[in-house]
Amino acid sequence: AILVDAPKLVSAGLGISRIDGRIAAGERLKLWTEATGTRAFALRVSEFAPAQRMVWTGGMPFGLFTGTRRFDLTPDQGGTRFEMSETFSGPLSGLIGRSIPDLNPSFERFASRLKKLAEEQ
Repeated sequence: AILVDAPKLVSAGLGISRIDGRIAAGERLKLWTEATGTRAFALRVSEFAPAQRMVWTGGMPFGLFTGTRRFDLTPDQGGTRFEMSETFSGPLSGLIGRSIPDLNPSFERFASRLKKLAEEQ
């Protein structure tokens, strides 16, 4: 429920500064992060299985560059295991990929704040 609550994702300090659109199967979103400032990412919720998996995709026309962020939830010893990954593909992925900063700190921040939100509910 937290991962599809756009206002909560913005207000919780996960590194997302703004989301326009509804987080649901097939929907289109615009997402701004604290790391990218005024640059918005146009995304599509390309896969959606409530309480299991969600995938956001975005990138350049004709598949020249595609970013895919995947969120997976798995039951684990009375709780839920959360995994998030991001992959880049397309002919320009090597060139563009070199200009993308290390995302691990932002992933760790997102995961730890998401965990705190889940534990508070």
